[in-house]
This record gives sequence, structure tokens and C-alpha cells, in this order.
Amino acid sequence: MNKTLTSCLIASALLCSGISASAFAHQAGDIIVRAGAAMVAPNESSEDVAGLGEFSVSNDTQLGLNFAYMLTDNLGLELLAATPFSHDVSLAGLGKIADTKQLPPTLVVQYYFGTAQSALRPYIGLGVNYTNFFDNDFTDEAKAMGLSDLSMSNSWGLAGQLGLDYKINKNWLVNASVWYAKIDTEVKFNLGDQAVQIDTDVDPWVYMLSVGYTF
Repeated sequence: MNKTLTSCLIASALLCSGISASAFAHQAGDIIVRAGAAMVAPNESSEDVAGLGEFSVSNDTQLGLNFAYMLTDNLGLELLAATPFSHDVSLAGLGKIADTKQLPPTLVVQYYFGTAQSALRPYIGLGVNYTNFFDNDFTDEAKAMGLSDLSMSNSWGLAGQLGLDYKINKNWLVNASVWYAKIDTEVKFNLGDQAVQIDTDVDPWVYMLSVGYTF
């Protein structure tokens, strides 16, 4: 009798363990919403600007949001969004000359390592980025030097991602991820009566720490 009871208890424990592990996992059909701090760190380069060197673009941190759908236990589709990022544009010797804002929605296909029983899920992603630049304007000091009519073209480019999810319980998780996006823009402005175009690569790294919820 004792032996039978012991066997039943062991079998029950194993069953419960399997249910618990499965409940913690990413599975096909799951919707994952993550929110946290996202920092854009441009890795910029540009053509020479009137003999003053290349543009310099500042970092910025905003609220990052991403929405993922698990196509299978290992394949996901994710959209990265955020509140608008603001950047200072500078030139050596002049300092800040302009402001710009941008939104960089990015869609990637992801592969999650591990299995549907894994609480820790590293993943990689590859996809496409679209960056919309807006509210581009020179500072008053730059305008006094004859700079005017600043515009920056929008950009399409490839994007890559590395990330890590850790499931705290059935619904909640913590996440760390890093993105790289290829962002090229044509910076156009007038220097007095002369029209100027400067091809610029922004190519930022994006670092994000977030909390997620699985539906």
C-alpha cells in the first residue's frame, strides 16, 4: 500500500512539474507585450559639412514598446515601437546646430532557442526598419550663420536583434534586448543662397530593458 501511494505521489509530482514548466513557457499562439526603457545610440557618419567635419548625433532614451506573436513554439514575429526620440545634431567647433525627432518602427522575424518548457528564452531576430524624421530645425545660432530649411529624408533598412526573456510566472517576464538598424538619410538645407545635401548614416544601436506580459 505504501509503495503504491509513493508511486502515485511521484507520478503526481512529475505531472505537476510538467504543467508548471509548460505554463512558464512561450508557446505557439502567445501574444507578448513588453514595455521599458529604450536608448538609441547613433553610430553616425556623414560627408564633410562645409569643412567642419561630420555631423554628430546625440543619444536619447524613451519609452520602448514591442508586440510579439508566437507563430510556433520557436518562431515569433515582433514589432518595435517607441515614443519619439529627440536628437541634438552638432558640428565640431560650432556645437549644437539643430534638433530632430524620429520614430523607428521595426518589424523582425525571431527564432527563440530552447523549448516550450524553457523559462529562459534567448532569441535572435532579423527584419526591416522604417525611420521617419520630423520636426527638423536649426538652432537660432545656426540660423544667424545663414543655415535654413533643414530637412531629413525617411529611411528603409535592415535591422537585427538579440534578446533574452525570463519568465517570472505564467504571465509576467523580464527582458533585455539589443537592436542594430541601418538608417541612411539625406540631410538637406540652405547655406545662404546655396542648396546643400549631406548623405548621412545614423546606424544606431538600440538597447532596451523591459517588463513583459503574455496573453
